[in-house]
Amino acid sequence: MKENKDNPIFKTHLKSSNLYVGGKSRKEIDSGGKKIYKLSSNENLLGSSPKALQAIRANVDNLSEYPDRTDKRLQEALSVFYKNELKVGQFITSNSGSEVLDLIIRAFLGEDLEYITTNPMFKPYQMFSDKMAAKQVDIRLLEPDYSLNVEGVLGAINENTRLIFLTSPNNPTGTYIPKATLDAFINRLPEHVVLVLDEVYFHFAEAKDYTTALPYVLAGKNVIGLNSFSKTYGLAGLRLGYAYTTPALAEYVQRLYKPFQVNTLALEAGIAALSDTEFLHKTVTLIQKERLFVYEHLDRLGMQYWKSQSNFILMKPKTAAKELVERLQKEGIMVRPVAGFGAPGCVRVTVGTRAANAAFIGALEKVVIF
Repeated sequence: MKENKDNPIFKTHLKSSNLYVGGKSRKEIDSGGKKIYKLSSNENLLGSSPKALQAIRANVDNLSEYPDRTDKRLQEALSVFYKNELKVGQFITSNSGSEVLDLIIRAFLGEDLEYITTNPMFKPYQMFSDKMAAKQVDIRLLEPDYSLNVEGVLGAINENTRLIFLTSPNNPTGTYIPKATLDAFINRLPEHVVLVLDEVYFHFAEAKDYTTALPYVLAGKNVIGLNSFSKTYGLAGLRLGYAYTTPALAEYVQRLYKPFQVNTLALEAGIAALSDTEFLHKTVTLIQKERLFVYEHLDRLGMQYWKSQSNFILMKPKTAAKELVERLQKEGIMVRPVAGFGAPGCVRVTVGTRAANAAFIGALEKVVIF
């Protein structure tokens, strides 16, 4: 049957254009035999948490059986990770941070309701919300430093607003929201609005005035902290994510859970990864050190970029972003154009190992006219 806008069986707000298109995989790239460095998806170039891999191997023969009926064991491990400040019941877990985000959106948004975004941003905030027929209100971050337009966002709230999406560190800019700014902002939010603070990259932040959602959740605010195991723990291919919030908000979102919500390998790997402090330290130390290495060479080359609190850096080349991406790809370097994230003309590059970063700088010197 051909889709027709007048056919009542089709929901008009479910558009094919709302499908998320991620970055290309390494297998899709033809570099002419050159070694490929994938610096386009903010993945962990050190690989995966060894403890997580060990847990996967230990449970791979159990796949004929269903996983745990609930996510209780994963929640218990998360509670320990948060030094028991958060209790079992305050977490929302699912197959990737994106799916947790989808659960939150399905719980709070619908037709005639509104949500606020702050471009440049992670595109699924809009894509998933639009599938619920909700109305987007976008208040762009303030250039040139991509700071939060506090008064603009607060002024856009009305009786139909239900969710506000903020990201810190932000994807794709790498910038963050200082604690004092968040304090003042959250204290002015009305009770019918929930703030979703995407903090997927929080491990990499080192600014003294950086904060996660934790103090606001502990204070009983309508705030949800969104997280993932994909980046720091190197489990992007396994798909596991979580959020934490107040007991009341968590219990409400959990009503959307499906039976056996998290698969066996993801469950066991996530529990093990949370205890892998050695790998976590190694990853964070690498990124914070290598960011400085990349900055040094971008400064030397005269490239416009933004200092980052994450494991990637946003650049604005003088050449067209698409052209730069294609030229670097021929040199075996995969980076991501981010016009679709609300940053036209910009390119995002993952900070990796010294070998990967040196290869990126070398390729950049070769293909860009400064």
